Amino acid sequence: MDDQTRLEIEAAAFRRLQKHLMEDRLDVQNIDMMNLAGFCRNCLARWYQEAAVERGIEMDKEEGRVAFYGMSTAEWKEKYQSNASPAKQAEFEVAFAENVLKEKS
Repeated sequence: MDDQTRLEIEAAAFRRLQKHLMEDRLDVQNIDMMNLAGFCRNCLARWYQEAAVERGIEMDKEEGRVAFYGMSTAEWKEKYQSNASPAKQAEFEVAFAENVLKEKS
């Protein structure tokens, strides 16, 4: 497979993952994704933003989230985010430290 075809297939797979998370599975909470998989929609938005910045495109964290979510963080939370239990919040602290903070160090 040539590099351009591989790039196009990877981009198509990313767009399908984005659609799945943003349209098909709105019921799945970010905190559950982070606790189970070590990443969530916010991570994907951050990776998008970081990739843009690496290529010289100015994009802050919120702009990355808007690009991925198709709306502001506040709008997403209002429409789709539910309150997490204290147990889920405690699990999240561990998952975030292991997957996000460790990645940055």
